[in-house]
Amino acid sequence: MGNAQSCFIASLSVCSAYLVYTHIYRSHVLLRTNVIDSERLPSFGYLFFRYLIRALVRRPGHLYARQTEECEVSYTVRNCRLDTRLLRRFCSTAGYGWDFPDSEYRDIPLCFPELLCHRLLLIVLSAGSFRLSPAGLVRLQQSVRKLQPVDELRRGVFTLQARVLQYRPVDAGVEVDIQLSATSCSNCLVWESVLTLLSKNRFHKATRPVPENEKGQPARPVSEDVKTVEIRVPWTAGLRCVWSFSDYSPHRLLSLPARLFGCRSQGSLSLWALSVCLAEIEKHKGAQAVRAPVSVTAHFKEPLSVPGRERITFWETTEGEGPSSAQGLNFHMEQHSTRAAHMVGVICRA
Repeated sequence: MGNAQSCFIASLSVCSAYLVYTHIYRSHVLLRTNVIDSERLPSFGYLFFRYLIRALVRRPGHLYARQTEECEVSYTVRNCRLDTRLLRRFCSTAGYGWDFPDSEYRDIPLCFPELLCHRLLLIVLSAGSFRLSPAGLVRLQQSVRKLQPVDELRRGVFTLQARVLQYRPVDAGVEVDIQLSATSCSNCLVWESVLTLLSKNRFHKATRPVPENEKGQPARPVSEDVKTVEIRVPWTAGLRCVWSFSDYSPHRLLSLPARLFGCRSQGSLSLWALSVCLAEIEKHKGAQAVRAPVSVTAHFKEPLSVPGRERITFWETTEGEGPSSAQGLNFHMEQHSTRAAHMVGVICRA
């Protein structure tokens, strides 16, 4: 009996030492460098722990002083490979269809590379040199550029990078711009996205929202060119996005129970909403609407309600005259009953 207990305690000690080395020490050593191999990423458990520690000790809406002499937070992951199963799950949930990756003349969805950067983005948000609290960050705006077909990432290994561009103190708190990018095996920039996140000051009082026409944005035209599509946001949308998008970030998981009970969350489902809009536009306008080179800018307004019904409206525009004119397409996503705008954006093609 005593020998059995001794063997059990010894085995437990060995397992504990192995877990500590694998999930803590090894991950800590990996994050000392800014360049990481895709096969040796820090464990999610360790990143989750770092995230929670910084969320507890830092106050949202406050810009902390630099702890090091480094001017920016930047991490790079090399030797990445495309995960076909993740791509299929994304296409199925975002409205493209499970068999979309097998479709001819269709590029990989424009928002898909952001999924590949999820753990990389978590590394940036939980870094000691990141000057904001990682908790409660709200996505205000996103600008996506596709310089080459995303299918280029299928041709071999590629590189992902995430870096902080700028902090901006504002009345509501502090805004931060984070750039995500994907570079092909031939060292050519394929895709990049700039996320504008807001760290809200909890003492800030919300002001009256400014109408869209007061912001200088184009009013919705009344013509035959306007196309309207209605979609349903299911009750399980948050859970499906966490599973299908492999988005296991702490701020997503911690807010998931509230989403499942129908609460509104301003940062929730923003990637899903943008992906669904682009999927519907591609279905009705064709693949050329989002073919490279193209840029998409989206502003996120009111939070989505789960469950609910949404209306997507889009129409073509032309800016400028002559050879310098640019073809574009404006799109809105709004609640079916109240017409409250959740997202407004524009697709620009040179």
